[in-house]
Amino acid sequence: MKSRMEVALETLRGSIARWTNDGEQNPSAIPSLSFFREDGPTEPFSAVYEPCMCMVVQGAKRVMLGNESYVYNPRQYLIASVDLPTFVQVIEASKEKPLLGLKLTFDMQQVSQMLIDSNFPHHRAQKSDHGMATSEITLPLLTAFQRLIDLLDEEHDIRMLAPIIQKEIIYLLLVGEQGARLRQIAAAGSQSQRVARAIEWLKNNYSQQFRIDDLASQAHMSTSSFHNHFRSITAQSPLQYQKHLRLHEARRLMLTESLDAATAAFQVGYESPSQFSREYNRLFGAPPLRDITKLRQMTEAV
Repeated sequence: MKSRMEVALETLRGSIARWTNDGEQNPSAIPSLSFFREDGPTEPFSAVYEPCMCMVVQGAKRVMLGNESYVYNPRQYLIASVDLPTFVQVIEASKEKPLLGLKLTFDMQQVSQMLIDSNFPHHRAQKSDHGMATSEITLPLLTAFQRLIDLLDEEHDIRMLAPIIQKEIIYLLLVGEQGARLRQIAAAGSQSQRVARAIEWLKNNYSQQFRIDDLASQAHMSTSSFHNHFRSITAQSPLQYQKHLRLHEARRLMLTESLDAATAAFQVGYESPSQFSREYNRLFGAPPLRDITKLRQMTEAV
């Protein structure tokens, strides 16, 4: 006899399969909820994770953050509490059993407000952890996501009911195994939240030059403390983080807006196209023109 977890996973698997017939990435009528599907293993590809929870109900994925590797499958979920440039690889999928999963993005201001409204106990300061982790999936999370997906058949109910179910999911995460990680980032005045604000500034101003001393000052931290906490959360230095954001955005501009490499390089803040090409090649494994040509061919083949 199947357990309640097995039944819940099987039901969720059927729901996600139903909403992923049109391609690999599938946004939904609920703005923060999207689905993904892959019909086979992939080479590592670059992706910037925003604050979110990701879950696969069939297959498995690996996410590389710096030197850390996170694998998640139907028994585990992945959580990211800040924007993180990563490399992602589908490691278990086939046409008969494709990778099926979902992503729910967070508004960290909403998470912070929930900390206040729910009167969570104050935790003493501790060393900042990476802004990414995996944890065991629970039955309450599975059933909450099923109810959220079921709303897609009742779109007139989404505006009122989806925010309630999303708050329930966030609450379950806050009281779960990774709750401390989320609370670190969301708690007003914490060192992790101050670093998260600096990360947000870099995300919105990636093309600008900056001094680490100035970022540390904005975060009300010493330069050495800021640098250590930043690296602990993102697995990168602030300069490496900015470089990865620039290269990811330049790749998007060349792929979706047909910009040439030099124009894209200048637009994201590079002063030297040759330096841009070297760093692009180092991150993505091919020079810009060859990489974009390959990506377009892959897109056309789908």
